[in-house]
Amino acid sequence: MTGGLVGFARTLRAAGVPADPQRTQNFLAALAHLDAAVARDVYWAGRLTLCAGPDDLPRYDRCFAAYFSASLRPARRVRGTAVSVTRPVAAPYGTGDPRTTGEPGAPPATASEIEVLRHRDVARMSEAERREVHRLLALLRGTRQTRRSRRYRPSPHGPAYDRRRTIREILRDGGEPARPRRRARRNRPHRVVLVVDVSGSMAAYADTLLRFAHAMVRAEPRATEVFSAGTRLTRITGALRHHDPGLAMDECSAAIPDWSGGTRLGEEVRALLRLPDPRGAIVVIASDGWERGPADLLGAQMARLSRLARRVVWVNPHKGDPAYRPLTAGIRAALPYVTDFLAGHSLAAFEDLAALLAGRRADPRGAARRGGADA
Repeated sequence: MTGGLVGFARTLRAAGVPADPQRTQNFLAALAHLDAAVARDVYWAGRLTLCAGPDDLPRYDRCFAAYFSASLRPARRVRGTAVSVTRPVAAPYGTGDPRTTGEPGAPPATASEIEVLRHRDVARMSEAERREVHRLLALLRGTRQTRRSRRYRPSPHGPAYDRRRTIREILRDGGEPARPRRRARRNRPHRVVLVVDVSGSMAAYADTLLRFAHAMVRAEPRATEVFSAGTRLTRITGALRHHDPGLAMDECSAAIPDWSGGTRLGEEVRALLRLPDPRGAIVVIASDGWERGPADLLGAQMARLSRLARRVVWVNPHKGDPAYRPLTAGIRAALPYVTDFLAGHSLAAFEDLAALLAGRRADPRGAARRGGADA
């Protein structure tokens, strides 16, 4: 039971509620005097210990309703005034009062319903189903595969001696011998550059792709850059740094000047290569490959990108269709220089992409092309 309660605190942290370890300990200590199997006791113990202010209450209610939808039995009848806990519609936090969504009283999706949604094409979902997928994307853990940095950190069992710290301690102690200090290299997350196609042919998927990018930025804000691609390349990382997905999407709408326009991927990849961002990074291009410009230009720029980037991942929503074949000129020009070619049509596909960025999934084609060095 303790593991489930700690997991609830982690879910709150992912949703933007400051449920830090100290608040989590207070939560567990409060439940030690209550019945952790009663929904009412868990609800109020968490609300009074895990929330920092009134702004956290809507997010807390949504996370509680989704996390404990079937794991707690109904609350026992108690004396005094009854307290009702409203189970809101399972929607992304930050999208306003769930009672105004047009589906009052609708319970959160169950585990079986979520499993069905995981593999359903986003373009074929209802509005309520899409909101549920967006909520789950907001809770997605955007952990990142790490690399060894050139910088060092103090470490009691590090492989190298830290001469400066050792000498400073000797001088501070008046020349008395000191125990040699050691150090080890820091581990930093791999940088990721996401390019999201917002042209007309990607209209059914662009919003969901941007919400996935928002989850990646929130997880590693210093190691993630996001650009939109249409008729021009636009940096939208700053807009996606809002904790609230609703505000982040509003900022993106204001920042992107070419929603639902055409696509000039060759020109945009060339513009990306003029920036220092892709060098040594994992570059993720989310597009269906419909190129209005010359395909040979896209192929030439992808060849340059494959030499500069650590790996190049192409995410195509249509690849989730078993009948799909990469026949468009843009895809055919880009594929020879792509390390990983993934689908991007469903929640399960986004989870696969997150696993790839976290180093938990290796594409066999990428390992063959690069000798397994980037797997």
